[in-house]
Amino acid sequence: MPDLDLNLLVALDALLEEGSVTGAAERLHTSAPAMSRTLGRLRRVLGDPLLVRAGRGLVPTPRAVELRSEVRALVSRGQALLIPPTAAEPAELNRRFTLQTGDILLTTIGATLLATVRAQAPSVTLRFLGDDLEGTSAMRDGLIDLEVGVTDHLDPETRTEPLTTTRLVGIARTGHPLSDGTPPTAEKFAAADHLTVSRHGRGPAQVDQRLAQLGLSRRVVASVPSYPAALLLLRDTDLVGLAPARLGTPTAEALGLTTFPLPLDLPDVVLSMAWHPRNDQDAGHRWLRDLVRDAVTTPTLPHPALTAH
Repeated sequence: MPDLDLNLLVALDALLEEGSVTGAAERLHTSAPAMSRTLGRLRRVLGDPLLVRAGRGLVPTPRAVELRSEVRALVSRGQALLIPPTAAEPAELNRRFTLQTGDILLTTIGATLLATVRAQAPSVTLRFLGDDLEGTSAMRDGLIDLEVGVTDHLDPETRTEPLTTTRLVGIARTGHPLSDGTPPTAEKFAAADHLTVSRHGRGPAQVDQRLAQLGLSRRVVASVPSYPAALLLLRDTDLVGLAPARLGTPTAEALGLTTFPLPLDLPDVVLSMAWHPRNDQDAGHRWLRDLVRDAVTTPTLPHPALTAH
C-alpha cells in the first residue's frame, strides 16, 4: 500500500473535531494554507467535500459525520500504540477527564476525588456527566473516559473492573414510623408512600417484583430525576425512598435522614468502573482509575459542608 498516508487520518480527525481549517492547523502546529491543501487531498481521496461553507463557518457533510467517531477511535488507538506505557507523573498532567456517573455516587465520592486530584495534579480538570449517554457509543467515540456505577449495559470490548458491592436500604425522615429502629415487615414497607429516583420515571423493578411475589404492591407517589432532590423531599415529607447503603447512607445521615433495612430478599448492587480498551495502558488514565478505585472502596465521611448546620 505505497500510497497509504496515515497522517491524513490525523489531519481528518483534527478537521472534524475543530470544524475549521484554521483551528485544525493550530491544533497540529501547521499553517492554514498547508491544512487547506490537506483538506483538498482528503476530499479527493474520499470523494466527498467533508466540510462545506455555511455563513462564516464550515459544517460537516453526512459522510464526515459518519466518519467522525471511527476516525477519532483510530487516531486515539494509534497514539496509544506509539506511546510506551510509563508511570504517570500527576503533577505534570494537563488534561481533562470526562467521567460518567450517577449523582448518588457523585455526592459520595465527588469531594474526595476532587480533593485528591487538586492535591496531586492541579492542572487536571474533571468533567462529570450524568447517565444521559448511558447505552450509547459515547465511550467508544471517546466522549467518556471512565464510567463508574452499575455497568450492565456495555459493549463486549469494554474493560470493566468491579469495585464494591452493597445492598439497598430504605431512607426516611427522622421520626417516620419506619425509622423507629425496628426492621419493618414487608406489609408495613409496602403500605408506605414511596418516592423513586429515575431519569425515566421508573422505580427499581426488582423491588416491585419481589413485593408481587409476596402478594403485595406499593404506591409510588412521586418520581424525581436526581438523588439530591429525592433526599430533600424525603427530609420534608413522609415518603420513603431507596438507596445503595454504601453510597446513600453517609449523605442521608448528614441531612438528618435515617436508613432502615429492607424486608425483601434483593440482590446486591455491584459498582464497577468501565473504560475503552484504547485507554488501557495510558498512564494518566491508569492514575485516574487508581483514584476512583480508592475513592469508591475506602469508607468516606459526610462532606463537612453537609454537616455545618
